[in-house]
Amino acid sequence: MGEFVVITGLSGAGRSLAADDLEDLGWFVIDNLPPELVPKVVELAQTPGSQVQRVALVMGTGHYQDEILPTLAWLRSTGARVRVLFLEASTDTLVRRYKSSRRRHPLPGDDGSGHLAPAIERERQLLEPVRGEADVVIDTSDLNVHELRRRMHTLFGGDDNSPAMQTTVLSFGYKHGLPLDADLVFDCRFLPNPHWVDELRPLTGVDAPVRDYVLGQPAATQFLDNVETMLEQLLPAFVAEGKAYLTIALGCTGGRHRSVAIAEEVARRLRADGTRVGVVHRDVDK
Repeated sequence: MGEFVVITGLSGAGRSLAADDLEDLGWFVIDNLPPELVPKVVELAQTPGSQVQRVALVMGTGHYQDEILPTLAWLRSTGARVRVLFLEASTDTLVRRYKSSRRRHPLPGDDGSGHLAPAIERERQLLEPVRGEADVVIDTSDLNVHELRRRMHTLFGGDDNSPAMQTTVLSFGYKHGLPLDADLVFDCRFLPNPHWVDELRPLTGVDAPVRDYVLGQPAATQFLDNVETMLEQLLPAFVAEGKAYLTIALGCTGGRHRSVAIAEEVARRLRADGTRVGVVHRDVDK
């Protein structure tokens, strides 16, 4: 039936970068396709023997912004597997990116004088209904190109076309900000911090000494058991509701030790239960 990813979101949030990553993964990427041509692409993808099976469509503000929601509704009505990726970023971040690239914002309000915030906020408001239809939302404010690529590979790099929910376990540091695209957030800062152990400070939570130190705490075992019990109840409910993506975030102060070790253990337990899961350590190198 073909498989489609619709990439949308705020201008400057990384739509083109995400599209490039999907192209590297073997997806057939089309940018700024007029909505009236989408049925032709679907027809091609659904033709028996067609080499075009995985298609990414990039849609943003501009001439066709009012057609995004109707196009999504039509795509989903075809029976094809359709996933919607929405990219966003803070207004301050988008202003900095536009000033750095010296490009103009596509919406009225950017007169070239640097007063970009009104245009950005207007676009954010216009796309809010589209964001509500997204299967996964990624905030790129604190992501570099390599981190975004890793997220794209985790979400869309598999060859498995089954409709199972894709679960991502993400570690982060609170001092670098909450991950705004997380569905569930757990705080690991109650555990002893390996940062204050001299021989552990240079290491990360993926290294055995740190992992053993963190997981060896009695409170860690009880915490992990409670999280596992909660997820055993929540994951089937999310699947029953048709959720395509779930991000479980675990945070500590810096995102290098406790949250990384706990995230790896949560992912291991989920895989043991047969859950399709990827792991992202957002702040481990910061």
